[in-house]
Amino acid sequence: MLKGKSVLLGISGGIAAYKSAYLCSMLVKAGCDVQVIMTENATNFVGPATFEALTGHRTLTDTFDRNHEFSTEHVSVADKTDLVIIAPATANVLAKFAHGIADDMLTTTVLACDCLKIAAPAMNTRMYENPVTSDNLKTLKAYGWDILEPASGRLACGDVGKGRMPEPDVLFDAVVQAVSSPKDMTGLNVLVSAGPTREALDPVRFITNHSSGKMGYAIAGAAATRGAHVTLVSGPVAITPPADADIVSVESAQEMYNAVTDRAGKNDIIIMAAAVADYTPLHYSDQKIKKSDSDYSLELARTKDILKALGEIKEKNQTLCGFAMETENVLENARKKLISKKADIIAANTANGENTGFKTDTNILTLITKDNETTLPLMTKEECAHRLLDAILELRR
Repeated sequence: MLKGKSVLLGISGGIAAYKSAYLCSMLVKAGCDVQVIMTENATNFVGPATFEALTGHRTLTDTFDRNHEFSTEHVSVADKTDLVIIAPATANVLAKFAHGIADDMLTTTVLACDCLKIAAPAMNTRMYENPVTSDNLKTLKAYGWDILEPASGRLACGDVGKGRMPEPDVLFDAVVQAVSSPKDMTGLNVLVSAGPTREALDPVRFITNHSSGKMGYAIAGAAATRGAHVTLVSGPVAITPPADADIVSVESAQEMYNAVTDRAGKNDIIIMAAAVADYTPLHYSDQKIKKSDSDYSLELARTKDILKALGEIKEKNQTLCGFAMETENVLENARKKLISKKADIIAANTANGENTGFKTDTNILTLITKDNETTLPLMTKEECAHRLLDAILELRR
């Protein structure tokens, strides 16, 4: 996907600059023509010669460097660039990009670029959480920038919190998605549910299922990459959320019902990929239920049917997608679900297949609408997500 693409890798003055060498190497190996531009402060962390050896190009640092072929270089570089990625992106350089300040080679060149732009913020936690930085990030998003969520952990300053630049493989994946995905969902609001729910029995135990959330998170990430404003309502999972999604964390089926139905009216597309519990304990014990020598009988009550509720309140021009995870009669049960829930499309899959269903990185989906039925081949969940979004957009046309 990246072969022949021209990528501008901008490096500002943060300790994470050393990671940018690994990203640069990955991009070059993928067939990219990489031009590196460093701020003056960035050269204090990694030398320009490192990137020159990796890219085969002179690393640009000075707008007024006379030791090169004459051209208006910041414009000539911008003209041939397919994608810009700033990694690390310090608070200072983000502020400059947000307000159109062009006072060095990097900011001047980026201001002249009209291509896709990605920023990977990296800074102290308090700097990242400062309202000024938050406002600058919102401004950049409004201008079309993709902002990657910083990782949490121990920072170079010794603090622990959010502010670490994502690892090079995460940055590389972001570049791949940005280049390969059309921006055909710009202006659409998309709500995705993902993961399992947990139905508490007592303070220690709960009922749940094997859902990892991978399919729902892949859908949310794909929609965000294609330009949608995404709200991800997620049960408890161990996955890094998409950078551009608004995350709403829930535990129980009732919490997911409330979160989804409260937000339903504000969304153009709703995709219920979560594995919501069908039953919840009828009685909750405030204290741990003690083990005894006799059997224990657990009474269960039916949870609210979220997809059915959404079908009943669905608005005109709103598209509703449900998932059907089955172990038998997969297509028959999915077709029934399409009708009974008043959904527009059902994505059916099986929990019994090899490399499909819960916890796997791949899946086989059958997309069922009132008029069509399409079975996709085995593919990654990210690929499944894009094919599902393609089908939803086709329905909306």
